[in-house]
Amino acid sequence: WDNADFSRGIGTTYYQEYLTLNTAKPPFVRDVEAKVRRYLKSSYSAAWTLKITWEKAPAYAARTDTRRTITYQAVLTTDGFRSYILVLYQQGGMQWDYTKLAATNVLIGYT
Repeated sequence: WDNADFSRGIGTTYYQEYLTLNTAKPPFVRDVEAKVRRYLKSSYSAAWTLKITWEKAPAYAARTDTRRTITYQAVLTTDGFRSYILVLYQQGGMQWDYTKLAATNVLIGYT
């Protein structure tokens, strides 16, 4: 596991909450619903969704290399009974230079 390091003023974190219970759903939420339905082959209608974006995030420790950044998102969504998370990376995948990290057993994603 490795952390993003925003201590040098490089990169930004954004978030947006979508409350969609009894309201019209924006295209982003409809896309999330479609992904959940496709990946899990089940019906799904989001009541709440949270999108978090880490833009141009440098790896910890930023003092060693601020040129290689990554933009990625975590999308949390629930229908009130079931909850899911989508982890999305920019095209090309993780761009951090893993050879400069303290740990050599690098894993992208979560368990």
